[in-house]
Amino acid sequence: MTDQPSRRPRKTGKPYRRPKKDPVRILAFEALRAVDERDAYANLVLPALLRKAREDHPDTFEARDAALATELVYGTLRRQGTYDAIIAACVDRPLREVDPPVLDVLSLGAHQLLGTRIPSHAAVSATVELARVVLGDGRAKFVNAVLRRITADDLDGWLERVAPPYDEDPEDHLAVVHSHPRWVVSALWDSLGGPRAGIEDLLEADNERPEVTLVARPGRTNSDTLLDGLGPDRALPGRWSPYAVRLTEGGEPGAIDAVREGDAGVQDEGSQLVALALAAAPLEGSDSRWLDACAGPGGKAALLAGLAAQGGATLLASESSRTAPGSSPRAGRQLRPV
Repeated sequence: MTDQPSRRPRKTGKPYRRPKKDPVRILAFEALRAVDERDAYANLVLPALLRKAREDHPDTFEARDAALATELVYGTLRRQGTYDAIIAACVDRPLREVDPPVLDVLSLGAHQLLGTRIPSHAAVSATVELARVVLGDGRAKFVNAVLRRITADDLDGWLERVAPPYDEDPEDHLAVVHSHPRWVVSALWDSLGGPRAGIEDLLEADNERPEVTLVARPGRTNSDTLLDGLGPDRALPGRWSPYAVRLTEGGEPGAIDAVREGDAGVQDEGSQLVALALAAAPLEGSDSRWLDACAGPGGKAALLAGLAAQGGATLLASESSRTAPGSSPRAGRQLRPV
């Protein structure tokens, strides 16, 4: 009886691991898809998505998650032109041939790698997990390969590679470096005039992350009360308006009790100063009724109403609204006391 040769043990493949669903990055992806597919305004889409995320995950979706989602969406959109140029240098086909959802995931990954302090390994891992969830495992491999190439350099290094030399095409150079369409660079430069330094300062300022500013509505609350309720880690006093409070973390203002209850609202300080200037304008005769003939969603009418009430006056606001089917066209314009 002869000995049988021993068989080598079979190699067993790794068991399939389901991708981890990250609510923050899925939310950011959904916002980018809405902007791309429906030409939606990010500032209108994002609050609704944040509100839904908070409702779906009340115990886990925190203020810092809302802040991260906000940075991912707005940061990716602000630098999209730059990221497109970098991604184009890392793929083996024209960018127009990359499926838009894949490009959105790649842009989110590029922003995390080049525009945030998220460590490279974490940015790549989280983006590939997102790709597995929203694109599938096959295209996630493509995403992984492209992001690995992007990690080869930082933002400044990539700009040296992909931006045309300034001496050869100054407008195209500035368009890539500062992520503005070429025609916008040209129009701004024509309006501003002057040397290169001026237009670069303007484009850099245009790319700065804006702060979220609240207004404490007179008669309902004040800035000190609003600051006390938010705490020094979340808010700072305004620079120019006595009614302004600046949020240091961004996130979702609608989750703040004072905003939800109407005691405060989102309104930048420039808009607040316009209302304050109107309220302080000298006039002759009785100061009892004010008319805002072109009210809108910016918040000036609400602030003016509070300022008017402090002096014993009332504000009447004229506001455009959609006309209901079958109603008179005149119904599209409404007068409402505020």
